Amino acid sequence: MNIAIIGLGLMGGSLALSLKKLSFINSIVGLDLNKEHQTQAISLELVDKVVEFSQIKKCDVIFLCIPVNGVISVLKDLIDVSPNTTIIDLGSTKEIIVSSVPPQIRKNFVASHPMTGTENFGPSAAVENLYTGKVVVLCDLQESGEFQGLVAKKIYKALGMKKYFMKATEHDRHAAFISHMPHAISYSLANTVMKQENKHNILALAAGGFRSMSRLAKSSPLMWEDIFRQNKTNLIEAIELFEKELTKLKDDIVEENWENVSNAMNHGKTLHEILD
Repeated sequence: MNIAIIGLGLMGGSLALSLKKLSFINSIVGLDLNKEHQTQAISLELVDKVVEFSQIKKCDVIFLCIPVNGVISVLKDLIDVSPNTTIIDLGSTKEIIVSSVPPQIRKNFVASHPMTGTENFGPSAAVENLYTGKVVVLCDLQESGEFQGLVAKKIYKALGMKKYFMKATEHDRHAAFISHMPHAISYSLANTVMKQENKHNILALAAGGFRSMSRLAKSSPLMWEDIFRQNKTNLIEAIELFEKELTKLKDDIVEENWENVSNAMNHGKTLHEILD
């Protein structure tokens, strides 16, 4: 297969590094609107070369590793690809993307979301094995062409990913709780501390707990603004449910109802019986 990757940042760059290890991949070319990213991608040997958009269309598989609005825009320019071309997006929200795919290429298109990443961004953030052992969600696969579905599954299996299948609407609600809300909380936690007059003294005490919870606030604001906008309804629901839990805990602390506080913490602790 000849692979094209649009978007050469963390996700696209890491994908390129992993794809290079696969025996059935012949070449990997890339494209990024950021000229500096293109230069870095070549320097870091993430892709074989950077090409024009017209050459992207000639590849067997086209990965869209760009923000959601960018995916929607680029899809409109791919309506003339070959019927055998497979287009795979890595967007963090799925419903609005799926509903925006031009009908001419709906069979070409596979909606996916690899549940992986770091708080860093740009080509220099690319790391090997970012996808290995992680979950990838494939959405509304029955609307994709049979051939394209097989291609996507083959690639993700070869990358060592665990495949899950669901509707785009289900994905977006689940992602709001497990990914989007945590980022919103992390940004808010960071801003809470940064707005204190003695923030430097506070941060001098920062240890593992604070660093872990605020780490996501290093993520690209441009990308996450896009995600928050596209998944607004689900994100608001998740935040409101979190607010209820936090308010209940606060009220129990105010009222010195330590039994309720202990019960809440013990119940929350059971989460890791599932995750671990």
